[in-house]
Amino acid sequence: MSDYIFPPAPQPSVAVHGSEARYAVARIFCVGRNYAAHAREMGGNPDREPPFYFTKPASALVASGATIAYPPGTKNYHYEMELVIAIGAPVFKVTPEVARAAVWGYAAGLDMTRRDLQAEAKAAGRPWDTAKGFEQSAVITPLTRASRLGELKSGAITLAVNGTEKQRGDLADMIWSVPEIVANLSQYYHLQPGDLIYTGTPEGVGAVKPGDVISGEIAGLDRLSLTIADPE
Repeated sequence: MSDYIFPPAPQPSVAVHGSEARYAVARIFCVGRNYAAHAREMGGNPDREPPFYFTKPASALVASGATIAYPPGTKNYHYEMELVIAIGAPVFKVTPEVARAAVWGYAAGLDMTRRDLQAEAKAAGRPWDTAKGFEQSAVITPLTRASRLGELKSGAITLAVNGTEKQRGDLADMIWSVPEIVANLSQYYHLQPGDLIYTGTPEGVGAVKPGDVISGEIAGLDRLSLTIADPE
């Protein structure tokens, strides 16, 4: 006899490059405006102020290569190409030096955004949940172990829609580096294995529509792809 009224949802997880094992995901954190040029295009100030965060549910994960429906409630559905960090050791209130050792792996990801709902929330001073934390809004490639790559300090990050390049930047352009992000976030949370951090996007975000194919690349990581289907 089950102890649950309804069957528990499947454990969200991410594939691991070169392994049959998977990385079980507990939480998804996202860094806002971590590239100066993107901060400007969104009307923000790119000065080096403390980073800010929002979250997505782990159930929002969708694997690269998928075809997903255009989401409900929006007419301005945007891509944001991002480096994703996977935490591999418990950290709380640590320095960047300690945080560096807690990074288990990296992936390429998309922070899909209902931009019109985000704009409405900003104007009303409300949270971004409906704009950011919806179903299938966290696209991700298989993780590559940091032990194979070292710390990702630089490297091209690009995105194309239907073969036309829309975003191009470099990981060196991030206002906050990988160790700094992990260290800062650890001031507010007990970070644990299973935590993912989407680290922000370069300039060039824009809308997609049904039929569009998104492709993205970050140097050293698996290539990302996503196809947008008709609304349900």
